[in-house]
Amino acid sequence: MKISLKNNYLLFFNKKLMIFALLNQFDMNQFNATVLKIMHFIFWLVFIGLCIKTGAIVVSFIVSLWVNSVGAKDLYMGLDLSSVMALHRWHYIHIVSLLITVHILKAYMAYIIIKIFMKFNVAKPFESGIQKQILKISYVAFSTGIVALISASYSKWLLKKGATIPVDWAANEILFFAGIIYIIALVFEKGTELQTEQDLTV
Repeated sequence: MKISLKNNYLLFFNKKLMIFALLNQFDMNQFNATVLKIMHFIFWLVFIGLCIKTGAIVVSFIVSLWVNSVGAKDLYMGLDLSSVMALHRWHYIHIVSLLITVHILKAYMAYIIIKIFMKFNVAKPFESGIQKQILKISYVAFSTGIVALISASYSKWLLKKGATIPVDWAANEILFFAGIIYIIALVFEKGTELQTEQDLTV
């Protein structure tokens, strides 16, 4: 009985050692490169999706203003802003303009991220170009958050007037995201300085 238990323990440890050996043989750089390629592809899809959505809203907006006001009932994927149009035409123009602005800024952020993936090098991640792009994302995200915050306040005011705006502006989340990205940009700035010093030393 004791011998079988001992054999079981030895077999268990041998399996663990084999897994550890396989993990050591696995090329982490290749894994990271694959993950970056997948994320790059995903952000291309996000960027294209945002562009299509923004374009669809712009077209529907123009149609609802100058062709048929019924278009306000379905701007994009069931987005109904007809109550805002009924309240006042200018309120409708303002709220849709803010919505389009938020989506354009989001699409621009996705485009900057795509540019980062195109330039990013796993071997030398800290480069001034990458750091500037990350900093730009934080600025754009902060601007998007401010626009979303204004839009949310405006939507609440219109709600009191009797209009319904089924839009989640997510202003707080965007501003939080901007803060996180700004901190990452500062870390990258310090990393870039250290990497530059190291390159000069070498």
